[in-house]
Amino acid sequence: MAIKATKKEIEEIRRRFIEHYKDAHTELHYQNLYELLVSVMLSAQCTDKRVNMITPALFEKYPSPRELAKADVDDVKELIKTCSFFNNKAKNLVKMAQTVMEKYDGKIPLDEKELVKLPGVGQKTAHVVMIEYTDANLMAVDTHVFRVAHRLGLSDAKTVEKTEEDLVKAFKTDLHILHQAMVLFGRYICTAKNPKCDTECFMTDLCKSKESFKAR
Repeated sequence: MAIKATKKEIEEIRRRFIEHYKDAHTELHYQNLYELLVSVMLSAQCTDKRVNMITPALFEKYPSPRELAKADVDDVKELIKTCSFFNNKAKNLVKMAQTVMEKYDGKIPLDEKELVKLPGVGQKTAHVVMIEYTDANLMAVDTHVFRVAHRLGLSDAKTVEKTEEDLVKAFKTDLHILHQAMVLFGRYICTAKNPKCDTECFMTDLCKSKESFKAR
């Protein structure tokens, strides 16, 4: 049974994350809401670094939903072919743009219930977009957040959805900062293999399971 963080420890974890990552934002490169949504859709099971290499050419050819809605799916596939699951992502990107044009007058909705109606946009993608673009008090759980949450004893849930619930319940507020913090902490310090426990980690004394927790 995993050891859970106490209320006092949760508050200390919150304090340290906010202290270190107060102004953190996504590492995806974007100029507007459309570019952010496309980048987040592409980033599923793909690194931000890879997405940032792909998107300049994509946005040059398809600078808004209007152009992307008319795109040939095979052309989009060619532009994003170095991204994981590029076949499905290309289809979803074009369908997403078509839906935005048909149902939202060309404007991407900044509302969770509406965002998840777009093809290829699940709850996690919607949350990431709203966290980044509006500082919404939401949590999104990727592999980094999942790993950090378990290593710090913030959750022992087996699923992403339940882990998200545990984090929202534990922190309640400042979720947008804490999400970005946990992503960056997990990406660069609390890594899946060879975490930097003895050199860069500022949570070592609060860690519950760096030895036992295996990354998914």
